Amino acid sequence: MEKIKEALDRARRERSAGQVAAPRRVEHAQPAAGGQPAAAVRYTQTRVIPTDPQVLEHNRIIANRDRDPGADAFRMLRTRVLQLMRSHRWNSLAVTSPGPGEGKSVTALNLAISLSREVNHTVLLVDLDLRRPTVHSLLGFENEIEVGIADYMFTELPLSQVLINPGMDRLVILPGRDGQEEASEMLSAPKMHQLIDDITHRYPERLVIFDLPPVCTTDDVLAFSPLVDAFLLVVRDAGTRQQELRQAAELLKDVNLAGTVLTMTDGVAGYPL
Repeated sequence: MEKIKEALDRARRERSAGQVAAPRRVEHAQPAAGGQPAAAVRYTQTRVIPTDPQVLEHNRIIANRDRDPGADAFRMLRTRVLQLMRSHRWNSLAVTSPGPGEGKSVTALNLAISLSREVNHTVLLVDLDLRRPTVHSLLGFENEIEVGIADYMFTELPLSQVLINPGMDRLVILPGRDGQEEASEMLSAPKMHQLIDDITHRYPERLVIFDLPPVCTTDDVLAFSPLVDAFLLVVRDAGTRQQELRQAAELLKDVNLAGTVLTMTDGVAGYPL
């Protein structure tokens, strides 16, 4: 928390000085004896696309590693997020940032991976940065994704044909694909409301993480905010402006703010500490 305060203070000083900175097709854990979720998940409908470790490393997706300082940071974030969500009985969390380039999608994906490594629940990561979907790119799936959430919204395509598993147990991705200019209309559409209600209530052991666009750039986040339990704000060390922070805080004043994640710190570049 002290590092976040220091970064915010530094941002204020800098801004005052004028500085800028092969398929398989239950994507949920089957109950084991005694009512406990099973450690393994059997995929019968969700397409499985294994990830390339080198691509993940290049894109700073490191939460599935062991004995890694960056992964340790996400494990700490996971613990804090889980404690908060359990205490409030939340099961959905939206990740946003004041502006672009602050690491929110990297944070959302790493957090989702880290959460999925706990055997008591499954995780669904939904890419709702509809104008600039990037989760599939971070996974190295640019050439693998033929349909995304927009195809589900505008056609009769079953959701099961859009969901993918990146070769990691208990994690499913609902990806975007092409940018959508009518994003705010999609987010407030009745079909989107039905989708969110379904994916957040179908399985009690599921946690849903939403990667949303930056809160200060469009009205997409405000259009979606009534549908999610809480928000996580991603702030870039020495990169987020004081004015953007103030605007983000104002826009998010009426939502449950779970906390703030500091990215691009001096400790481990590119990872929250």
